[in-house]
Amino acid sequence: MTNHASLQARVSRGDRISIEEGTTLLREADLLTLGELANAVRKRLHPERIVTFIVDRNINYTNICVNRCKFCAFYRTQDSPEAYILTKEEIFRKIEETIALGGTQILMQGGVHPDLGIEYFEDLFSSIKARFTIQVHSLSPSEITYVARKANISIHDALRRLQASGLDSIPGGGAEILVDRVREQVSPNKIRWRDWMEVMRVAHRLGMPTTATMMFGGLETQDEIVQHMIRIRELQDETKGFTAFIPWTYQPGNTELGGRSASAVDYLKTLALSRIVLDNIQNIQASWVTQGAKIAQVALEFGANDFGSTMIEENVVAAAGVTFRMSREEIVMLIKDAGYRAAQRDTVYNLLKLEL
Repeated sequence: MTNHASLQARVSRGDRISIEEGTTLLREADLLTLGELANAVRKRLHPERIVTFIVDRNINYTNICVNRCKFCAFYRTQDSPEAYILTKEEIFRKIEETIALGGTQILMQGGVHPDLGIEYFEDLFSSIKARFTIQVHSLSPSEITYVARKANISIHDALRRLQASGLDSIPGGGAEILVDRVREQVSPNKIRWRDWMEVMRVAHRLGMPTTATMMFGGLETQDEIVQHMIRIRELQDETKGFTAFIPWTYQPGNTELGGRSASAVDYLKTLALSRIVLDNIQNIQASWVTQGAKIAQVALEFGANDFGSTMIEENVVAAAGVTFRMSREEIVMLIKDAGYRAAQRDTVYNLLKLEL
């Protein structure tokens, strides 16, 4: 590797690496070297050997979407016999079930439905908050941008109204790769990378925490993977509003884009690099939903310190034919079997319960 020893030494010291150095690591470092470097970073940030998880549910309020992304197997057009919008009663029932299972958060996302404006979400969120004590972690930047444009208001005003009605925090969905060359190919109707970033910037300024994601293994280059990470890092320098980074692999089943999944080696190398590059984001999440239990356990030695969600319900990845399922008990057992202590957390990583 180019300047192999000196680059490793800089990572080990905790020095910030450049986009060029990140690309060099991804291209030239072997799997175990990257893993060792990332594991050292994780140990420095999380010396207590605790791996966290959250009990929550993904509620997809609709599958109707105007974006029609080529990588998505979940969306339907309005005239599809499989199209739906959940009723309030159905959403309330799902929330009741989540709370009964110890859940503290609902992650509500759907398609970008052409007829649902900001008033729909204001009514829905305020109705949820009137009935339940639960974190509403909902709406991707794509959905927020759409309702703002539909209402002819700014992103700031849309987010302020949504926040007032009960929106607590925003998931990092729809980031895919934050490079427009890739977005124009895989999701030509979706917002561009600067739009995604602007929603997150405004949310952070309003005191709303968010996560950041990356979907890789499609049409992007290694340079573009690193560019994505650097752009997230730059916004975090500015706002400090991202609580976690969640890299996951494109799932090609039942999609227009097709192709093959990234390998477990590609996943672990990319995860490890994210732990090294994102020196200002505290938490890196393993994706058992796309990788399965065993690789998610291995990910804990490659920089991840969080096992994500129990996902009482998950429909989007399942639509691509990937249906790993896991109970709270299984997650706790997997974390313990990997040599860590398991702890249930809330949305902003406060520990709620340390498992014995």
